[in-house]
Amino acid sequence: ARHRHMLARFSATSTSSLLRRGSRAVSAAQRRAFPPLRRARVPSSPDRASPLVTMASAGARLDKVATPGDTAVADVSATGAFVRKDSTFRNRIEKDGPFPPEAGRYHVYVSLACPWACRVVSTIGLKGLGDVISWSSVHPTWQKTRAADPDDTHAGWAFADAGEALSSPSGCGSFSGGNYERDPLHGSAVRFVRDLYDRVGATGTRFTVPILWDKKTSTIVSNESSEIIRDLNDQFDAFATNDSLDLYPESKRGTIDALNEWIYHGVNNGVYKCGFATTQAAYDEAVTELFRCLDEIEAILSQSRYLAGSTITEADVRLFPTLARFDEVYVVYFKTNKKALREYKHISGYIRDVYQTEGVKPSVDMWHIKTHYFTSHPVLNANAVVPVGSDWDFDAPHGRDGAYPR
Repeated sequence: ARHRHMLARFSATSTSSLLRRGSRAVSAAQRRAFPPLRRARVPSSPDRASPLVTMASAGARLDKVATPGDTAVADVSATGAFVRKDSTFRNRIEKDGPFPPEAGRYHVYVSLACPWACRVVSTIGLKGLGDVISWSSVHPTWQKTRAADPDDTHAGWAFADAGEALSSPSGCGSFSGGNYERDPLHGSAVRFVRDLYDRVGATGTRFTVPILWDKKTSTIVSNESSEIIRDLNDQFDAFATNDSLDLYPESKRGTIDALNEWIYHGVNNGVYKCGFATTQAAYDEAVTELFRCLDEIEAILSQSRYLAGSTITEADVRLFPTLARFDEVYVVYFKTNKKALREYKHISGYIRDVYQTEGVKPSVDMWHIKTHYFTSHPVLNANAVVPVGSDWDFDAPHGRDGAYPR
């Protein structure tokens, strides 16, 4: 009887919700025009109802204990707005500094799902530094990094053997693929990215990627992607096979800096502000600013092939990873569904153009991207079900050649 009463109340509430449009109540005449709702069949005994109760209890429990703990997902303000923490390792590569440019000295730990880390991968590819600076990727699905400690709820990046299957932090699914490996420097002694931070005595930091690691001194040089890519651009030209490419030319630095500033806040970080917002007001503000910025980018790309003119620059390297993930992940997962990027004439072609630039493709692995986002945050996707996605072909002709404006 108690279960029948609960379902009846649910049906009444649902009916009331369906009978409202905007802020106006539906009239009695309109109400009669709706077909009657079919009631669910109610189990006749508590024993038959127990699976429903068990499922509901499991869902409530999942919200409380299966959400990753000390991670960026938890970085929200009192108003429910997502506030990203600053990176804490900010050393630079400098010829006369403690970390000089040397071939073979540095390794970059990345996730091919992480847009910040993939900036670094694409810069290595664009500059032709693949034989100078090594890189490797973790498994895309976060793991509980201290599973034996019930008081430590952190979940984060984990190393795994190629092809090894891992489940979500809440134990759902089984996800295996390619392009990940055990830590190539430390082997099984390092199981998580968190372990690398522990090795250098890091405190009060998120255990993020990318990590620029110095093999000579066994320490973290930097975990700030924007500074890593700038150092890769101008400090390793003596070793680069494409040293003529300057992603931050002096003549365009003012333009690039200005683009980076508003694109970071409105787009790169803006999608996370939408996805991790915990109040309607915070989400509304973030999504409004996101699409204002996307409209501005569309206008810029109608006037020039790239953001800062006729050649690819650091501004494009920073923007592209966010755009590449937008339709497949952010539209669904972060609720940025006002408009898909395929609906933008110039942005959609620009995505294909940058992707097809030599050196960029290795930074895009859609299996990693989708698997990470949809399986790593139980609070956002409890059962770790990965949507099928679209068949958008980044290798299709981009049509960005020729004269501008258009």
